[in-house]
Amino acid sequence: MLDAIRRTEERLSRVELAEATGLSGQAISNITRRLLDAGLVREAGRQRGNGLGKPRTLLELEPTGQYSVGVHLDPAVVTVVVLDLTGEVVARRRVETPYGDNPDVLISSIAVSVEEAIEEAKAPRDRVVGVGIAAPGPIDVERGVVVDPPNLAAWHLVPLRHELRARTGLPVLLDKDVTAAASAEKWAGGPNGRGSFVFFYLGTGIGAGLVIGDEVIRGSSSNVGEIGHVIVDPDGPVCYCGRRGCVGETSQPRYLVQQAVQAGILAQGIDLDDRHAVDAAFAELCSLASGPGIAREIVVALAERIAKVVEDIANLLDLERVVFGGPHWEQLAPFFGDAVQAALEERFLVRSVHPFEVAGTALGADVGAIGAASLVLDQTFSPNPSVLLPELAVER
Repeated sequence: MLDAIRRTEERLSRVELAEATGLSGQAISNITRRLLDAGLVREAGRQRGNGLGKPRTLLELEPTGQYSVGVHLDPAVVTVVVLDLTGEVVARRRVETPYGDNPDVLISSIAVSVEEAIEEAKAPRDRVVGVGIAAPGPIDVERGVVVDPPNLAAWHLVPLRHELRARTGLPVLLDKDVTAAASAEKWAGGPNGRGSFVFFYLGTGIGAGLVIGDEVIRGSSSNVGEIGHVIVDPDGPVCYCGRRGCVGETSQPRYLVQQAVQAGILAQGIDLDDRHAVDAAFAELCSLASGPGIAREIVVALAERIAKVVEDIANLLDLERVVFGGPHWEQLAPFFGDAVQAALEERFLVRSVHPFEVAGTALGADVGAIGAASLVLDQTFSPNPSVLLPELAVER
């Protein structure tokens, strides 16, 4: 019932809900009464009649019926959002990731941001159904553990789900950042989120979330999307894996800033081990790239490397589009659209059957956090109990 109400673009009457769900009129009446009593739906006026009977009462979701919190942990920035039951963002917080990667310090900072966001949203505590957290992989979903993310050096087998639950007192689920972003695009991205697409995440690291036939693909251990070790430049820098030219290594802001410093277009002396200093220098590089010159060449070369990876994924899986997003997408967007589209027009093998589109996320920099929160709401709307994530299923 809730899912049918959420998915329709028009408000539905009880009669139309019976037709949409296949439930009997009596069942619809009983369930509607329970949903109204629980504050999850509300009556929203009457349907204009055709003169042949009593106008039907329309139903819609009650936005304040439930709230969920989403957290996106990027090595450079932590984003926290609160969604109402309709999926609208009603509060947000963005803070720089504390320098040093200490898990205890960072988790405590996240817990404070969660509480501040809930207070800002004026959400009654008993209506906050849980916290979703999108973290860089690899992760162990069953245990709620962040394993060894390459850009958070101090994070080894960190029980993030348990620790955040202990600090907030709320149910917590953990998912991979790119999977959460792809879920957000599917949930609220409009045309971008339909069909089959890859969500290409551009942040401190890179990754790919997959949606095939309107279904989010997670893989056997929920770690789909680890594309950082696709080789795009055999003569490129040495990656921590021991090989040269991995796309993850050559896409890091640190590497691009280092190129710019060596080319003399950024000042010497930038501490490449200081993420915040690197991010500031990367922003300067993108600004310089708006005009002709070496800065633009560096950023366009990045777009061409990314296009090579997108090409391989698109051809392998017969996708309809790539959707770019993540903390650095806004800075890189002016340089990516044309370069990636041009590359795919030449190399997408089934272009004579259907086109391949290049798009930016419709959800802005909050996409990962929105995805994490929407995963929590999904358990409210899901008609299939088997899809409930373990932590929330137990709590509920």
